[in-house]
Amino acid sequence: MADKLKKAGKTGKRHAGFRDPNGENGDDLYKKELYELQVELVKLHKDVIANNRKLLVVFEGRDAAGKDGTIKRITEHLSPRETRIVALGKPSDRETSQWYFQRYARYLPAAQEIVFFNRSWYNRAGVEPVMGYCTEKEREEFLATVPAFEEMLKGAGITLFKYYLDITRDEQKKRLEDRRKDPLKQWKLSPVDNAALKHWADYSRARDVMFARTHALHAPWYVVSANRKREARLNVMRDLLSRIDYDGKKAKLTVPDREIVFSFDPAYLENDRIAK
Repeated sequence: MADKLKKAGKTGKRHAGFRDPNGENGDDLYKKELYELQVELVKLHKDVIANNRKLLVVFEGRDAAGKDGTIKRITEHLSPRETRIVALGKPSDRETSQWYFQRYARYLPAAQEIVFFNRSWYNRAGVEPVMGYCTEKEREEFLATVPAFEEMLKGAGITLFKYYLDITRDEQKKRLEDRRKDPLKQWKLSPVDNAALKHWADYSRARDVMFARTHALHAPWYVVSANRKREARLNVMRDLLSRIDYDGKKAKLTVPDREIVFSFDPAYLENDRIAK
């Protein structure tokens, strides 16, 4: 078990029911657990629709951390009419002149909807300052105001979840190299991706500031150890399902491995729980 944890780039003890979807008979186990969790997600969405709920799930993380794949598996069997995935590109000149949150507010969920942000307003805490796309003043204004913005979302009846997918530098290097070699994944490559390894330490510092300034009781950060894609996907699903009540829930299926998904704590910046 210690070897498994070492490969994942983390240390700690697994819960007693831990099963490894990357190990022996991993394909069958992964498909079985994925199916069971996707059934639970459909139950959740039926409940969201029936009770006019509004769910918003934000995914942030390193380039190549697995945001696309995780969102794809979560949304695969949800109702397309009430599910939206938001992955915004470069802002237009008009959008750069707007109130910063205005660009994102138009995509917030209405009643019966679940919205997934594949990167979000947190670009201003990470990508933009590292790549020189915003000023330090603009970043500071964002960090000072985003807690109030998210408090407003809660007041408007939106349930917000924030996940940060964390991988090691070696794993990121491997995945970016795989992208360059795979003709079906080359569309994912961008100037930001190409600079990811060069600016590894800069992104780490920006992430640490983001956590320290924007982790709050009303909008906490959940960190995902994502070196192992299958574990990460399944445990994000379990964690999300565990935090919401819905009709017909099979609670025993929604218990995440807390070595894989865990609430942020400032102490984790001082040890190896989060990749440096």
